[in-house]
Amino acid sequence: MQVTTITGLSVTWFALIGLLWAGYLVLEGFDFGVSMVAPLVSRDDLDRRLCLNAIGPVWDGNEVWLLVAGGATFAAFPLWYAKLFSGAYLALFLVLLALIVRGVSFEFRGKLGGVTWRRAWDAANVGGSLVAALIWGVAFTNFAHGLPLTPNGYTGGLFGLLHPLAVVGGLAALLVFAFHGSVFLALKTDGDLRVRARRLAVSVGAGATLLTAATVVWLGTGGRPWAGISPALPGAVPLGFAMTAVLLLALGVTLISRRHEGWAFGATALAILLLVGAVWGCMYPMTIAASSGGVAPGLPGIPIAAAASQPYTLTVMTVVAGIFTPFVLAYQGWTYWVFRQRLTRPPASRTAPQWASRGGGPSDGPPGAPAGAASPRVAQGPPAPLAHGR
Repeated sequence: MQVTTITGLSVTWFALIGLLWAGYLVLEGFDFGVSMVAPLVSRDDLDRRLCLNAIGPVWDGNEVWLLVAGGATFAAFPLWYAKLFSGAYLALFLVLLALIVRGVSFEFRGKLGGVTWRRAWDAANVGGSLVAALIWGVAFTNFAHGLPLTPNGYTGGLFGLLHPLAVVGGLAALLVFAFHGSVFLALKTDGDLRVRARRLAVSVGAGATLLTAATVVWLGTGGRPWAGISPALPGAVPLGFAMTAVLLLALGVTLISRRHEGWAFGATALAILLLVGAVWGCMYPMTIAASSGGVAPGLPGIPIAAAASQPYTLTVMTVVAGIFTPFVLAYQGWTYWVFRQRLTRPPASRTAPQWASRGGGPSDGPPGAPAGAASPRVAQGPPAPLAHGR
């Protein structure tokens, strides 16, 4: 393997890809979480629809971050992309299958009014979220721990990823996403559903904090040691990120127990960002760190410099990203702003959830609608399809 000198552009794109993954896991993380906890906090079909409508306008937009992260990896670091996904093909296939099933469940649940039909797609929604969240947690734990490499890259397949440390890390990620989603659900709903989501968030958050702390300790003692984990980045940096994330998860539990849903959501989001930062710190200056073996003698992984595209390619990517990224961020931010109101359960005489005003009282209709506009109807007769930002 030819190793060239590491450049500023290659390091920049390595960091940007980490930021894209962090953004995806923060946004899609609460999507996964809401889907996973919805059966636990819902008392009837209307509660279930309120849970799905809380993420209905944004879930598909959140998945765009995954597409951009994958595309940027392919363009900026083609060797990283090839060596990783060729060996982890089955794991990637399972993630994509889970995301497809989950996406279809949003669209198909309301096509028919039968109870069996809705329950089947509810199960698909929960199952797809559980599988995707678990595999992402396993994958990122392996990124931090390192993968057994050969000259052909990673060749261990799915079962090579499922060692005990990675499974514990996957379960920790699953609980973190469930906590993140419970907090978001408490932030987006009102009434009894909000109370149940808040109570669940406290218990799930405590488990997420403990299991994440256990994963960090296990990585530092039984996995790759934090000290000297990278010849270019002190081990205290990723360790500091990881421990701060654990403290933020604990803070999130305290905040949600005191009914500060907004601050709690900020704490869980920042914790996920720092956890991804810790993983990237463990990997640097490699794109794939080796737990054993290597792709070449004396190389404990695949270096950033060897995996990066030519400087001209990275320059073009930087210019294009600089032009279009602000527009994408502005559009997604506007979407969240439009759908910022809480969802409330309707009075007994009504059959559709109502948007609540920012202060918690009822409003005339969805955000941006003229006075007197009807609230969105989601539970009358055969259920209508979920809203997707339209």
